[in-house]
Amino acid sequence: MSIRLDSPTQHQSPKITIENDYLKSLQQRYAFATILIPFFGFVIAIYTTFKFGISSVEIGLFLVMYTLTMLGITVGFHRHFAHCAFRTNTVIRVLLAILGSMSAQGPVIQWASIHRRHHKYSDRPGDPHSPLIYQGEKWGTLRGLWHGQIAWMLNSDVTNTAVFAKDLLKDPVITKVNRLYLTWVVLGLAIPAILNGLLTETWTGVLQGFIWSGLVRMFCVNHAFWTINSIAHCYGQRPFDTEEQSHNTFWLSLANFGEAWHNNHHAFPNSALLGLKWWQIDIGGWVILALKKVGLAWDIKTPTAGMITEKLNVHKQPEYSELDVNNF
Repeated sequence: MSIRLDSPTQHQSPKITIENDYLKSLQQRYAFATILIPFFGFVIAIYTTFKFGISSVEIGLFLVMYTLTMLGITVGFHRHFAHCAFRTNTVIRVLLAILGSMSAQGPVIQWASIHRRHHKYSDRPGDPHSPLIYQGEKWGTLRGLWHGQIAWMLNSDVTNTAVFAKDLLKDPVITKVNRLYLTWVVLGLAIPAILNGLLTETWTGVLQGFIWSGLVRMFCVNHAFWTINSIAHCYGQRPFDTEEQSHNTFWLSLANFGEAWHNNHHAFPNSALLGLKWWQIDIGGWVILALKKVGLAWDIKTPTAGMITEKLNVHKQPEYSELDVNNF
């Protein structure tokens, strides 16, 4: 039997989504563009690589853009804006919001709203991207993974930012960055194309930069991050019983800069560090600690050793429904 996870019933919580056909249609059009355009770029890149090869310039620029935009998502969109896990100055906030927007995962305020909604209803009715939606049905696991990775963007209801992101809507600087979302997406494609053209001094270099550091980078960043919605809610280790199905999936942690320590995250959602042990690779967390070292981040939230021990022993999840969403 399947369960619908995008519309909570009256017995579980007040309705939290905007039932508006136009907004949902607009969301679907953006989702199709975000999914399909980078995918076609990836396919073209494979063809051109076999036909013309790829230089160290393209590889280097791809890695730089991948790093910057992934940090924009994990450090900026996720840990700072969605969870308020640390504080920083306006310049860093704007930079993180712009870099996150360049990944084309949506405007910062909408992204934070969707993620806060996910935490409030994780793997229950109301969760926009739980892979457990088809649990118990034929091919339920595969269909659920597809839903958690991609399909939720096409069929979930629009999340109400007025409910889940009141704090961000009151921030005039971030709302301005939010309104310019498409500008940052275009710049994320144009800047590496121009840089690669200047470095190679060819028009082919411009095209290669657009494809590799633009579209392919976007494709890889997004799918590496979206695995948290799908794979990390199905496979891995669960040191904390968080009463939903988040897992620590260590083999994904390098690609998404620490996001794959997802069970850790659900146990301590406000923590700036997702890797709670020395060997748990958490590049996003290390960057936040580096910002702290140079005075650009402060009020960094992390669980104490006692909190971790208690959570391991007690296995009790915070009651998100009793918390104000602005505390996420």
